[in-house]
Amino acid sequence: MNYLVAVLPDRIQAEAAYLGLEKEGINSTILGKGYKTADEFGLIDPKEEAKKQVKLMTFWLVPFGFFAGFTFSLITGLDTFAWAGEIGNHVIGGLLGAISGAMGGVFVGGGVGLVTGSGDALPYRNRLDAGKYLVVVEGSETLTRQATRILRQFEPENIQGYADMTN
Repeated sequence: MNYLVAVLPDRIQAEAAYLGLEKEGINSTILGKGYKTADEFGLIDPKEEAKKQVKLMTFWLVPFGFFAGFTFSLITGLDTFAWAGEIGNHVIGGLLGAISGAMGGVFVGGGVGLVTGSGDALPYRNRLDAGKYLVVVEGSETLTRQATRILRQFEPENIQGYADMTN
C-alpha cells in the first residue's frame, strides 16, 4: 500500500483537491478542522508512543537495576558508606542500581524521542495544529502517481509519498 499526503493551506483548497480526486475516481481523506483528526486517521503521536515505551522499559529495568546493584555490592564487599553498615551498603547499592535502571529505561525506551521528536507524523500533526489541512490518498503506486498529478494543480505547500514496507 502506498500513501500520498498533500498539505493545503485552507479548507477551500482541501475540499477542491478532494473533489478533483473524486472526479477521477480516487478515494481520499481530508484531515483537519471539521474533518478527521490525526488520531482518528491513525497518525501516531511519537511522544505518546515514546512515553509508553519509557514506562515499559522502566517497569522492567528498575527492579533489575536494584537486584544488580545489591548483588554487585554483596559480591564485591565494598564498604563505600561506612555509616550505613553492611546491609545498608547493599541496600544503597541496590538503590543506585535502581536509579541506573530508571535512567536506562528513559534513554533506551525513547526518552530522547520525547525531547527531539521523530518521524514524519509530528510535522504533519504540527501543520494540523496550525490550521492546515491534509489530503491523504491510499492505494497502489499507479494510483498515487495519478493523484500526485491531480494534487499538483492545487499547489499544495508540500506533497509527499510513502510506501508501506510492512507487508
